[in-house]
Amino acid sequence: MSETIHVAVAVIQIGDRILIAKRPVHLHKGGYWEFPGGKVESDETIQQALIRECYEELAIVPCLFRPLIEIRHQYPEKEVLLDVWLVTDYLGVPAGVEGQPLVWCTLQNLKGYQFPEANIPIIEKLTS
Repeated sequence: MSETIHVAVAVIQIGDRILIAKRPVHLHKGGYWEFPGGKVESDETIQQALIRECYEELAIVPCLFRPLIEIRHQYPEKEVLLDVWLVTDYLGVPAGVEGQPLVWCTLQNLKGYQFPEANIPIIEKLTS
């Protein structure tokens, strides 16, 4: 069994809109939509990882965030632990730093986008 990949995930919400990004085609689940984030490094806290990933991917710095949900999901090739945080304020203007398309999606339209299976509980929590 491979080790679990710990991922910091940012659900960035302003009003009734959520920021989602399209995964690069060459990555696992490429072409699917996702909430920004990435792997937590061994020398950082989950909060540090969240801030670093938002800065690297979106050129923003979260300044108001709280835990939302924690999800363990087993894909055929790996297990992920998603540490999901709700970000409700940040510094900067979100941009797809890595060339990824971004969409401000309304809560009711989230289910119209294709997300990796591990993200489905996040969408259910946000829309329930």
